[in-house]
Amino acid sequence: MKKRVAVLGATGSIGKSALDVLRNAKDSFDPVLFSANSDAEGLLELKEEFPGAYTALVDESMSFKKGIDFLGNKRFLQAIAAVKADIAVNGVAGAAGLEPSAAVIGSGADLALANKETIVMAGKLISALAEKNKVKIIPVDSEHSALFKLIEAHGKENVAEIILTASGGPFLNYTSEKLKLVKPGDALSHPTWKMGPKITVDSATMANKGLEVIEAAGLFGFPPEKIKVVIHPQSVVHSMIRLADGAVYAQMSKPDMRLPIHEALFWPETVEITLANLNFDTLTLTFAPPDCEKFPMLALAYDALKGSSSHQVVFNAANEVAVNAFLRGKIGFTDIPRLVTYALAHNPPSEEAQTIEAVLDQDREARALAGEYLRREFS
Repeated sequence: MKKRVAVLGATGSIGKSALDVLRNAKDSFDPVLFSANSDAEGLLELKEEFPGAYTALVDESMSFKKGIDFLGNKRFLQAIAAVKADIAVNGVAGAAGLEPSAAVIGSGADLALANKETIVMAGKLISALAEKNKVKIIPVDSEHSALFKLIEAHGKENVAEIILTASGGPFLNYTSEKLKLVKPGDALSHPTWKMGPKITVDSATMANKGLEVIEAAGLFGFPPEKIKVVIHPQSVVHSMIRLADGAVYAQMSKPDMRLPIHEALFWPETVEITLANLNFDTLTLTFAPPDCEKFPMLALAYDALKGSSSHQVVFNAANEVAVNAFLRGKIGFTDIPRLVTYALAHNPPSEEAQTIEAVLDQDREARALAGEYLRREFS
Protein backbone atom coordinates (compact mmCIF):
# COMPACT_ATOMS: atom_id res chain seq x y z
CA MET A 1 0.00 0.00 0.00
CA LYS A 2 1.38 3.40 -1.00
CA LYS A 3 2.22 6.00 1.63
CA ARG A 4 0.24 9.22 1.27
CA VAL A 5 2.77 12.09 1.23
CA ALA A 6 2.41 15.86 1.69
CA VAL A 7 5.28 18.15 0.71
CA LEU A 8 5.21 21.52 2.46
CA GLY A 9 7.40 24.11 0.80
CA ALA A 10 7.28 22.04 -2.37
CA THR A 11 8.85 24.67 -4.66
CA GLY A 12 11.87 25.36 -2.41
CA SER A 13 15.18 23.51 -2.28
CA ILE A 14 14.01 20.80 0.15
CA GLY A 15 10.72 20.44 -1.69
CA LYS A 16 12.45 19.95 -5.03
CA SER A 17 14.66 17.22 -3.57
CA ALA A 18 11.58 15.55 -2.06
CA LEU A 19 9.86 15.64 -5.44
CA ASP A 20 12.83 13.88 -7.03
CA VAL A 21 12.47 11.12 -4.43
CA LEU A 22 8.74 10.82 -5.13
CA ARG A 23 9.30 10.69 -8.89
CA ASN A 24 11.80 7.88 -8.47
CA ALA A 25 9.52 5.85 -6.18
CA LYS A 26 6.08 6.17 -7.76
CA ASP A 27 5.13 2.65 -6.70
CA SER A 28 5.72 3.52 -3.03
CA PHE A 29 4.22 6.99 -2.59
CA ASP A 30 1.02 8.83 -3.41
CA PRO A 31 1.45 12.66 -3.26
CA VAL A 32 -1.66 14.24 -1.71
CA LEU A 33 -0.66 17.87 -0.98
CA PHE A 34 1.88 20.41 -2.19
CA SER A 35 2.27 23.83 -0.61
CA ALA A 36 4.22 27.00 -1.32
CA ASN A 37 4.40 30.47 0.13
CA SER A 38 3.88 32.55 -3.03
CA ASP A 39 5.08 30.45 -5.99
CA ALA A 40 1.69 29.87 -7.57
CA GLU A 41 3.17 29.02 -10.96
CA GLY A 42 5.36 26.33 -9.43
CA LEU A 43 2.36 24.79 -7.66
CA LEU A 44 0.25 24.80 -10.79
CA GLU A 45 3.03 22.97 -12.65
CA LEU A 46 3.09 20.34 -9.90
CA LYS A 47 -0.69 20.01 -10.14
CA GLU A 48 -0.33 19.17 -13.82
CA GLU A 49 2.33 16.56 -13.05
CA PHE A 50 0.47 15.12 -10.04
CA PRO A 51 -3.25 15.75 -10.74
CA GLY A 52 -4.34 13.74 -7.70
CA ALA A 53 -2.62 16.11 -5.25
CA TYR A 54 -4.15 19.24 -3.71
CA THR A 55 -2.31 22.56 -3.74
CA ALA A 56 -2.09 25.18 -0.98
CA LEU A 57 -0.69 28.71 -1.28
CA VAL A 58 -0.02 30.71 1.88
CA ASP A 59 0.15 34.19 0.29
CA GLU A 60 -3.45 35.43 0.03
CA SER A 61 -2.42 38.29 -2.27
CA MET A 62 -2.10 35.67 -5.03
CA SER A 63 -5.89 35.13 -5.07
CA PHE A 64 -5.99 36.11 -8.75
CA LYS A 65 -4.20 32.85 -9.57
CA LYS A 66 -6.79 30.26 -10.59
CA GLY A 67 -6.48 26.56 -9.91
CA ILE A 68 -5.07 26.67 -6.35
CA ASP A 69 -7.17 24.52 -4.01
CA PHE A 70 -6.38 26.20 -0.65
CA LEU A 71 -5.44 29.87 -0.33
CA GLY A 72 -4.14 31.62 2.79
CA ASN A 73 -2.36 30.33 5.89
CA LYS A 74 -5.53 29.30 7.72
CA ARG A 75 -6.76 27.24 4.77
CA PHE A 76 -3.28 25.79 4.30
CA LEU A 77 -3.29 24.48 7.89
CA GLN A 78 -6.79 23.10 7.35
CA ALA A 79 -5.60 21.35 4.18
CA ILE A 80 -2.89 19.51 6.13
CA ALA A 81 -5.60 17.88 8.24
CA ALA A 82 -8.00 17.34 5.34
CA VAL A 83 -5.70 15.35 3.02
CA LYS A 84 -5.01 12.60 5.60
CA ALA A 85 -1.36 12.10 4.72
CA ASP A 86 0.66 9.28 6.28
CA ILE A 87 3.79 11.45 6.33
CA ALA A 88 4.57 15.07 5.49
CA VAL A 89 7.91 16.60 4.53
CA ASN A 90 8.15 20.05 6.09
CA GLY A 91 10.56 22.10 3.97
CA VAL A 92 9.04 25.47 4.87
CA ALA A 93 11.77 28.03 5.64
CA GLY A 94 12.12 29.76 8.99
CA ALA A 95 9.68 30.33 11.84
CA ALA A 96 6.80 30.03 9.37
CA GLY A 97 7.32 26.26 9.50
CA LEU A 98 6.26 25.88 13.15
CA GLU A 99 2.48 25.96 12.70
CA PRO A 100 2.56 23.52 9.75
CA SER A 101 4.64 21.09 11.83
CA ALA A 102 2.08 21.23 14.63
CA ALA A 103 -0.73 20.77 12.10
CA VAL A 104 0.96 17.70 10.58
CA ILE A 105 1.40 16.07 13.98
CA GLY A 106 -2.13 17.04 15.01
CA SER A 107 -3.47 15.34 11.88
CA GLY A 108 -1.88 12.04 12.93
CA ALA A 109 0.80 12.00 10.22
CA ASP A 110 4.48 11.33 10.75
CA LEU A 111 6.67 14.43 10.29
CA ALA A 112 9.75 14.33 8.06
CA LEU A 113 11.28 17.51 9.47
CA ALA A 114 13.62 19.78 7.54
CA ASN A 115 12.35 22.92 9.32
CA LYS A 116 14.78 23.13 12.23
CA GLU A 117 12.98 26.19 13.64
CA THR A 118 10.14 23.90 14.73
CA ILE A 119 12.38 22.32 17.36
CA VAL A 120 14.44 25.44 18.07
CA MET A 121 11.30 27.42 18.95
CA ALA A 122 9.06 24.78 20.47
CA GLY A 123 10.92 21.52 20.93
CA LYS A 124 9.22 20.40 24.14
CA LEU A 125 5.74 21.30 22.90
CA ILE A 126 6.23 19.57 19.55
CA SER A 127 7.73 16.45 21.14
CA ALA A 128 4.83 16.23 23.61
CA LEU A 129 2.33 16.68 20.78
CA ALA A 130 4.00 13.89 18.79
CA GLU A 131 3.90 11.57 21.80
CA LYS A 132 0.23 12.41 22.40
CA ASN A 133 -0.69 11.67 18.77
CA LYS A 134 1.58 8.61 18.59
CA VAL A 135 3.46 9.87 15.53
CA LYS A 136 7.16 9.94 14.70
CA ILE A 137 9.35 12.99 14.05
CA ILE A 138 12.02 11.91 11.56
CA PRO A 139 14.72 14.55 11.00
CA VAL A 140 15.64 15.44 7.43
CA ASP A 141 18.55 17.82 8.00
CA SER A 142 21.53 15.76 6.86
CA GLU A 143 23.24 16.10 10.26
CA HIS A 144 20.21 15.14 12.31
CA SER A 145 19.21 12.40 9.90
CA ALA A 146 22.68 10.93 10.43
CA LEU A 147 22.36 11.21 14.22
CA PHE A 148 18.89 9.66 14.11
CA LYS A 149 20.26 6.57 12.35
CA LEU A 150 23.43 6.36 14.44
CA ILE A 151 21.64 6.66 17.78
CA GLU A 152 18.97 4.21 16.62
CA ALA A 153 21.71 1.72 15.71
CA HIS A 154 23.79 2.02 18.90
CA GLY A 155 21.27 3.03 21.56
CA LYS A 156 21.08 6.45 23.20
CA GLU A 157 22.14 4.98 26.55
CA ASN A 158 25.53 4.13 25.02
CA VAL A 159 26.19 7.55 23.46
CA ALA A 160 28.54 9.83 25.43
CA GLU A 161 28.67 12.67 22.89
CA ILE A 162 27.20 13.72 19.55
CA ILE A 163 29.30 15.55 16.99
CA LEU A 164 27.81 17.77 14.30
CA THR A 165 29.95 18.62 11.27
CA ALA A 166 29.94 22.04 9.61
CA SER A 167 31.28 22.91 6.18
CA GLY A 168 32.43 26.31 7.45
CA GLY A 169 30.66 28.05 4.57
CA PRO A 170 32.29 30.20 1.87
CA PHE A 171 34.24 32.43 4.29
CA LEU A 172 35.97 29.78 6.37
CA ASN A 173 39.44 31.18 5.66
CA TYR A 174 38.53 34.88 5.65
CA THR A 175 40.11 37.23 8.17
CA SER A 176 37.88 39.20 10.54
CA GLU A 177 38.63 42.35 8.52
CA LYS A 178 37.69 40.70 5.24
CA LEU A 179 34.40 39.48 6.73
CA LYS A 180 33.37 43.10 7.25
CA LEU A 181 33.46 43.57 3.46
CA VAL A 182 31.25 40.60 2.57
CA LYS A 183 28.25 41.47 0.36
CA PRO A 184 24.98 39.53 0.00
CA GLY A 185 26.01 38.11 -3.36
CA ASP A 186 29.18 36.70 -1.81
CA ALA A 187 27.26 34.99 0.98
CA LEU A 188 24.78 33.34 -1.39
CA SER A 189 27.41 31.07 -2.92
CA HIS A 190 27.88 27.95 -0.80
CA PRO A 191 30.85 25.70 -1.65
CA THR A 192 28.99 22.42 -1.12
CA TRP A 193 25.20 22.67 -0.82
CA LYS A 194 22.55 24.29 -3.00
CA MET A 195 20.06 25.89 -0.62
CA GLY A 196 17.65 28.81 -0.26
CA PRO A 197 19.03 32.31 0.43
CA LYS A 198 18.29 32.47 4.17
CA ILE A 199 19.87 29.14 5.06
CA THR A 200 22.83 29.87 2.77
CA VAL A 201 23.57 33.08 4.68
CA ASP A 202 23.07 31.18 7.95
CA SER A 203 25.69 28.69 6.82
CA ALA A 204 28.09 31.54 6.07
CA THR A 205 27.64 33.06 9.57
CA MET A 206 27.47 29.61 11.23
CA ALA A 207 24.05 30.53 12.62
CA ASN A 208 22.76 27.45 10.82
CA LYS A 209 25.08 25.21 12.83
CA GLY A 210 23.99 27.03 15.96
CA LEU A 211 20.36 26.30 15.14
CA GLU A 212 21.32 22.67 14.51
CA VAL A 213 22.98 22.45 17.93
CA ILE A 214 19.74 23.64 19.55
CA GLU A 215 17.74 21.27 17.34
CA ALA A 216 19.96 18.32 18.27
CA ALA A 217 19.39 19.04 21.97
CA GLY A 218 15.63 19.14 21.40
CA LEU A 219 15.43 16.06 19.21
CA PHE A 220 17.79 13.75 21.05
CA GLY A 221 17.80 15.05 24.61
CA PHE A 222 21.52 15.80 25.02
CA PRO A 223 22.78 18.74 27.11
CA PRO A 224 24.92 21.48 25.47
CA GLU A 225 28.19 20.10 26.83
CA LYS A 226 27.51 16.77 25.09
CA ILE A 227 26.99 18.38 21.66
CA LYS A 228 30.16 19.24 19.75
CA VAL A 229 30.78 20.94 16.39
CA VAL A 230 33.73 20.32 14.08
CA ILE A 231 34.57 22.03 10.79
CA HIS A 232 34.60 19.55 7.92
CA PRO A 233 34.68 21.40 4.56
CA GLN A 234 34.10 18.32 2.38
CA SER A 235 30.60 17.70 3.87
CA VAL A 236 31.04 13.96 3.52
CA VAL A 237 30.80 13.06 7.21
CA HIS A 238 27.38 14.37 8.21
CA SER A 239 27.51 13.61 11.93
CA MET A 240 29.25 11.35 14.41
CA ILE A 241 28.61 9.81 17.80
CA ARG A 242 31.17 8.95 20.45
CA LEU A 243 30.17 5.98 22.58
CA ALA A 244 30.93 5.57 26.27
CA ASP A 245 33.91 3.33 25.43
CA GLY A 246 35.44 6.07 23.25
CA ALA A 247 34.63 4.52 19.86
CA VAL A 248 33.43 7.04 17.25
CA TYR A 249 30.90 6.12 14.55
CA ALA A 250 30.19 8.35 11.55
CA GLN A 251 27.60 8.53 8.80
CA MET A 252 29.23 9.29 5.44
CA SER A 253 27.72 10.01 2.04
CA LYS A 254 27.94 12.53 -0.76
CA PRO A 255 26.21 15.83 0.10
CA ASP A 256 22.78 15.25 -1.44
CA MET A 257 19.54 16.07 0.41
CA ARG A 258 17.67 13.38 -1.50
CA LEU A 259 19.28 10.72 0.69
CA PRO A 260 17.94 11.88 4.11
CA ILE A 261 14.54 12.63 2.54
CA HIS A 262 14.48 9.14 1.00
CA GLU A 263 15.41 7.62 4.36
CA ALA A 264 12.71 9.58 6.18
CA LEU A 265 9.97 8.69 3.70
CA PHE A 266 10.82 4.99 3.73
CA TRP A 267 11.51 4.76 7.50
CA PRO A 268 11.68 2.28 9.20
CA GLU A 269 12.70 0.37 6.06
CA THR A 270 16.06 0.71 4.32
CA VAL A 271 15.39 0.85 0.58
CA GLU A 272 17.89 1.13 -2.28
CA ILE A 273 18.35 4.54 -3.90
CA THR A 274 20.29 5.32 -7.07
CA LEU A 275 22.63 8.12 -5.97
CA ALA A 276 26.34 8.44 -6.66
CA ASN A 277 28.51 6.52 -4.22
CA LEU A 278 31.56 7.90 -2.45
CA ASN A 279 34.81 7.32 -4.31
CA PHE A 280 37.36 6.43 -1.65
CA ASP A 281 40.19 6.41 -4.21
CA THR A 282 40.23 10.20 -4.27
CA LEU A 283 38.67 11.06 -0.93
CA THR A 284 40.41 13.36 1.54
CA LEU A 285 38.72 14.36 4.79
CA THR A 286 39.80 17.19 7.08
CA PHE A 287 38.52 18.37 10.46
CA ALA A 288 39.18 21.46 12.56
CA PRO A 289 37.63 23.26 15.54
CA PRO A 290 35.23 26.15 14.82
CA ASP A 291 36.47 29.73 15.29
CA CYS A 292 33.79 31.32 17.46
CA GLU A 293 35.58 34.67 17.53
CA LYS A 294 35.29 35.11 13.77
CA PHE A 295 31.88 33.41 13.70
CA PRO A 296 30.18 34.34 17.00
CA MET A 297 26.73 33.09 15.97
CA LEU A 298 27.68 29.56 17.03
CA ALA A 299 28.65 30.71 20.53
CA LEU A 300 25.45 32.78 20.76
CA ALA A 301 23.41 29.67 19.93
CA TYR A 302 25.09 27.74 22.75
CA ASP A 303 24.32 30.65 25.09
CA ALA A 304 20.67 30.57 24.00
CA LEU A 305 20.52 26.80 24.53
CA LYS A 306 21.88 27.19 28.07
CA GLY A 307 19.22 29.82 28.77
CA SER A 308 15.44 29.51 28.73
CA SER A 309 13.34 28.31 25.81
CA SER A 310 12.44 31.96 25.12
CA HIS A 311 16.13 32.70 24.51
CA GLN A 312 16.07 30.14 21.70
CA VAL A 313 13.01 31.83 20.20
CA VAL A 314 14.80 35.20 20.40
CA PHE A 315 17.98 33.81 18.83
CA ASN A 316 16.02 32.49 15.86
CA ALA A 317 13.77 35.55 15.44
CA ALA A 318 16.57 38.11 15.71
CA ASN A 319 18.68 36.12 13.26
CA GLU A 320 15.83 36.04 10.73
CA VAL A 321 15.41 39.83 11.06
CA ALA A 322 19.17 40.36 10.70
CA VAL A 323 19.57 38.07 7.68
CA ASN A 324 16.65 39.75 5.95
CA ALA A 325 18.23 43.16 6.59
CA PHE A 326 21.60 41.92 5.30
CA LEU A 327 20.09 40.53 2.11
CA ARG A 328 18.41 43.91 1.52
CA GLY A 329 21.72 45.70 1.99
CA LYS A 330 20.63 47.44 5.19
CA ILE A 331 23.38 46.01 7.41
CA GLY A 332 26.78 44.40 6.95
CA PHE A 333 27.66 40.74 7.33
CA THR A 334 29.30 41.21 10.73
CA ASP A 335 26.31 43.23 11.95
CA ILE A 336 24.20 40.03 11.97
CA PRO A 337 25.69 38.70 15.24
CA ARG A 338 25.71 42.25 16.63
CA LEU A 339 21.93 42.49 16.25
CA VAL A 340 21.37 38.99 17.68
CA THR A 341 23.61 39.78 20.65
CA TYR A 342 21.54 42.88 21.40
CA ALA A 343 18.24 40.99 21.19
CA LEU A 344 19.43 38.22 23.51
CA ALA A 345 20.77 40.72 26.04
CA HIS A 346 17.61 42.87 26.05
CA ASN A 347 15.00 40.14 25.89
CA PRO A 348 12.78 40.53 28.98
CA PRO A 349 12.47 37.42 31.19
CA SER A 350 9.68 35.16 29.97
CA GLU A 351 8.04 32.04 31.33
CA GLU A 352 8.28 28.90 29.25
CA ALA A 353 5.53 28.93 26.63
CA GLN A 354 2.80 26.38 27.20
CA THR A 355 1.21 26.63 23.74
CA ILE A 356 2.27 27.17 20.14
CA GLU A 357 0.36 30.48 20.21
CA ALA A 358 2.46 31.63 23.16
CA VAL A 359 5.66 30.71 21.28
CA LEU A 360 4.49 32.77 18.31
CA ASP A 361 3.81 35.69 20.67
CA GLN A 362 7.41 35.44 21.92
CA ASP A 363 8.58 35.33 18.32
CA ARG A 364 6.67 38.52 17.46
CA GLU A 365 8.03 40.33 20.51
CA ALA A 366 11.59 39.32 19.64
CA ARG A 367 11.17 40.53 16.05
CA ALA A 368 9.82 43.86 17.31
CA LEU A 369 12.84 44.21 19.61
CA ALA A 370 15.29 43.38 16.82
CA GLY A 371 13.45 45.65 14.38
CA GLU A 372 13.55 48.59 16.79
CA TYR A 373 17.32 48.16 17.21
CA LEU A 374 17.72 47.90 13.45
CA ARG A 375 15.85 51.17 12.86
CA ARG A 376 17.72 52.99 15.62
CA GLU A 377 21.24 51.86 14.75
CA PHE A 378 21.16 51.45 10.96
CA SER A 379 18.60 53.89 9.54
